[in-house]
Parts: sequence; C-alpha cells; structure tokens
Amino acid sequence: MTTAKKTPRKSNTSADELKHYYREMLLIRRFEEKAGQLYGMGLIGGFCHLYIGQEAVVVGLEAATEEGDKRITSYRDHGHMLACGMEPGGVMAELTGRIGGLSKGKGGSMHMFSKEKHFYGGHGIVGAQVPLGAGLAFADKYLNNGRVTFAYFGDGAANQGQVYETFNMAALWKLPVIFVIENNQYAMGTAQKRSTSSPDIYTRGEAFGIPGETVDGMNVLSVKEAGEKAVAHCRAGKGPYILEVKTYRYRGHSMSDPAKYRTREEVQKVREQSDPIEMVREMLLSGKHATEDDLKAIDKEIKEIVNQAAEFSKESPEPSVDELWTDIYA
Repeated sequence: MTTAKKTPRKSNTSADELKHYYREMLLIRRFEEKAGQLYGMGLIGGFCHLYIGQEAVVVGLEAATEEGDKRITSYRDHGHMLACGMEPGGVMAELTGRIGGLSKGKGGSMHMFSKEKHFYGGHGIVGAQVPLGAGLAFADKYLNNGRVTFAYFGDGAANQGQVYETFNMAALWKLPVIFVIENNQYAMGTAQKRSTSSPDIYTRGEAFGIPGETVDGMNVLSVKEAGEKAVAHCRAGKGPYILEVKTYRYRGHSMSDPAKYRTREEVQKVREQSDPIEMVREMLLSGKHATEDDLKAIDKEIKEIVNQAAEFSKESPEPSVDELWTDIYA
C-alpha cells in the first residue's frame, strides 16, 4: 500500500528539545513492547493496556508542566509514569508484582502512584479519575500555589456521567484542571462515531462555559503548544480547559483484545503516515540536528535501560505476606 507521510512542520524547537522528545517517546515505546513480551511469558498477570502509538500525547503535555503540577490518568498509564520521571525499573517491577515496584508490587499495571513525581494513579474504573483530578485541582486552588492538574481520560470514558458532574463543579469553582481526552478513536473497541453523538468531544464543555480545542496527538510539538496554552489559561485563574487529543493506539485495548473491529491496513496506514516517533526522527535528520549514528546511540541507550528494567523486575523478590497488612486503613 502506497502512503504519503505527514510532512513535519518547521519549528523553533531546539535540537536538544527535539532529542529529548525523541528519547522520551522511544523509551515509552520500547518499554511497552518489553511489557508485552513479559506478559506473553506469563511474568505479568491481570490486565495490561499498552500505550504504543500514543506516546506524543503525554510527552508533549509533560513538556508544558512545571514542578509541582499534578497528573492523574486511567489504566493505560505506563507511558504517563515514565514521562513524569518515574524509574523504569520500579514501573516494570510493579507490573510483575515484585517488592521493588513503585507500589511494592501491590498495585500492578493499573494502580501505581508516586507522590514524589505528583502522579496520582492509574485508575481501573472508567472515568473515576476525572472527579479525583478536580479534587487535586481544588486543593491547589485552596492553597493558592499556582499548580495545575492534568486529568487524562479516553473517548470511551467521555460518555460517563461523572465526567459532566466534574465539568460543572470545575467550571463553577474555576479549578485549575486540564481535562485531557486521549481520543484514540476506538475506546474499548467501539468506534467513536458509533458511541458519541457529537463529532468533537471537547465541545461538550461549552454547556459549562469550559473552552477547549482538538489537537493532533501524533505531533508532539502540536501537543506541547496546546498544552502551554491550556496551562497559561489555568494559571491565570480562568478555570478549567479541555484538550481533545486525537491519537491512535496500534495494539488492542488490552493484551487480550485481538482488535478485529478495525483492519490491519488501517493500523499500518497510520504507522506509515503519522507515527509520532518517526516524525521527530525525520525532523532531527532533515534539520541536521542529529545524524543516523546519534539516533542509533539513543536507540542503544534506551534498549539497555529497558532491558535492565526487565531484569530488575524478574530478580526483585515477591512481597512478603506481611505486606498484606501495610497501607490499609484498618
């Protein structure tokens, strides 16, 4: 199949910034590919939702954050953890249920936290993180600390009633929260046009007076630019903002999903025309910001980091039975 790639737009972004975005997106992709391998080997149990294809969303938005800003998301969360600086070894060990994991092996794929990195989960209940994100933003407004919360959810979760209850309160109280709709177009397996009455989901904020926009989620620079605009809106005390980031996941909804609701040709076409990592790679090479050898060195470094994370996750012991009684209320 002959396809035409998207032409990377000219940018004032520095070479170092482009390399950083390339490295961060590549780390997420290689990590997720390795997680998929470990799942296939039976080393990761339960559910496992991979972020492959959506890397530009979280890398672009993290580039718009400041220290102390918060993030909360759903179960497709490994990429968010890595992008905000959580250790790959600790993330992978959590996936394999080991004591070296960031939640001591008790949270698994969907329920990791890091207070140090202001990452408030992974949440398995669809849409549950949205009101929690507004709660984080309420605390920041109360403390008047200038911080912003990013509350991520998908196009499927956008049809949950609690999302609109949250929109209402966030607008009423002018909370500094950015609602990020990671629209990968298929939710769990149903195309957006079959599940959503409006062509654009961000427009649902209009009823509450919440401004928003759609963003090309396969272009990390477009995401960063939109993120900076949304952050400035929130920090100025103007209340919430909605970013509907149009992206695409290459794998199934979870590891158990054969993704028969779309064709292989469709997925391949997106890979060839719009891959977020390849777009930055082409910008680096065509702008003479990096050579093939430079990128090979980054690729090699990322591969070593991911392999080390995998080895750590295998070697770390399982939690002791005593851990059942820690981190609980009673």
